[in-house]
Amino acid sequence: MNSTMAGTTSMRPSSQRRKLWRSLSRNPRAVLGTLVLAVLVVSAVFADQLSPYPPNRQNLRNSLSPPSAEHLLGTDQFGRDVFSRIIHGGRVSLQVGFISVGIALLVGGLMGLLAGYYGGRLDSVLMWIVDVLLALPAFLLALAIVAALGASLVNVMIAVGIAFIPVFARVTRAAVLTVREQDYVAAAQAAGSSDLRIMFKHVVPNALSPVIVQVTLALAGAILSAAGLSFLGLGAQPPTAEWGSMLSTARPFIRDAHWAVTFPGLAIVITVLALNMVGDGLRDALDPRRKDA
Repeated sequence: MNSTMAGTTSMRPSSQRRKLWRSLSRNPRAVLGTLVLAVLVVSAVFADQLSPYPPNRQNLRNSLSPPSAEHLLGTDQFGRDVFSRIIHGGRVSLQVGFISVGIALLVGGLMGLLAGYYGGRLDSVLMWIVDVLLALPAFLLALAIVAALGASLVNVMIAVGIAFIPVFARVTRAAVLTVREQDYVAAAQAAGSSDLRIMFKHVVPNALSPVIVQVTLALAGAILSAAGLSFLGLGAQPPTAEWGSMLSTARPFIRDAHWAVTFPGLAIVITVLALNMVGDGLRDALDPRRKDA
C-alpha cells in the first residue's frame, strides 16, 4: 500500500501542473493578466536600466511639463520625470505587496493549519483571535497599526501583513479540514507518521489550491492598501517614488497637470486588475467542480 500511495503522490503534482497550465492558457483574461504582471515585474527588476532619468532628479525649470518626447508621461511639480518615478514606484509597490502577503501567509497559514488539523480547544482559541482581527476592515486595521507604529514603509508592510492574517487563516483552515478527512491522511496516521510529517507532506501540498488563489487576490489588496496608506502620508515618505505617495504630492496640481495624478493612478489600477484577472483564472483552473474538456 505504501508503494502505491507513494506512486500516486509522485504522479499527482506533475499532472496537476499540466492541467493547471492547460486551463490557464485557455483563459484569455488570465493570459493577459499574466503578461501584464510579467511586464511589471521585469520593469521593477530593471528599473535602473529602463528609466530614462533618476527618479528623484529635479529640474524646476521643467516642472509640470506635459507628456512629450523628452518626458513620455510629463513631469511633476519638482520637474521629476513621471515615467521614471512610476517604474521605480512599481518596484516599491511590488516589494510591499510580496513582503506583506508573505507575512500574512506565514502567520495566517500556520494558524489555519494548526486549527484545522488539531481542532478542539486550539481551533477555538486561534479562530477567536482571527474573529477579533476580523472585527475591523483590513484597511482600518492596517491604518490603526501604522498610526501606532509610526509612518514608514517597513511599518506599512507589517501592518498590511497583520491585516491580511485572518483571511489566510480562514482559507487555510477550511482547506485543511477537507484534506484531513482523506484516506491517505488516515493511512499515514495508521503507519505511525508524526503529525509534523503528515501536515507538511500530505496535508499542506493538497490544501494549497485555495491558498494560491488567495495569494494573488491578497497581493492586489496589499498593493492597494499600501498605496492608500502612502496617500495618507503614513507609508513611503518623500522623496521615495511610490504610487500612493505620488498621488498625494501631485493632488494639488490635478487641474493644471492631470498627468502627474492620472498615470500613477493608472499604474495602481492596471496592477490590481492584472492580479485579480490572474486570481480569477487560477480559481477557475483549480476548481474541482470544473470539468476540463
